[in-house]
Amino acid sequence: MYRYLQRLAHEQPVYFWSFAIGLAGPVMVATVPPIRKSFGWTPAERIPTTFPLPDRARRPTVGYEDA
Repeated sequence: MYRYLQRLAHEQPVYFWSFAIGLAGPVMVATVPPIRKSFGWTPAERIPTTFPLPDRARRPTVGYEDA
């Protein structure tokens, strides 16, 4: 396998680097989260998906009637 990758790197570098980047993805999935946790990284607060309603009686709007 090593000799094949070495030959591929010289003769067809595009395929070699595509292979290398393709292997890097799954490796990073397993290694990056523990490294970030060791640095004290915490995820940001989630963005609100709803608007908070006021805790009072709702008044109807006045003055916007189409006449």
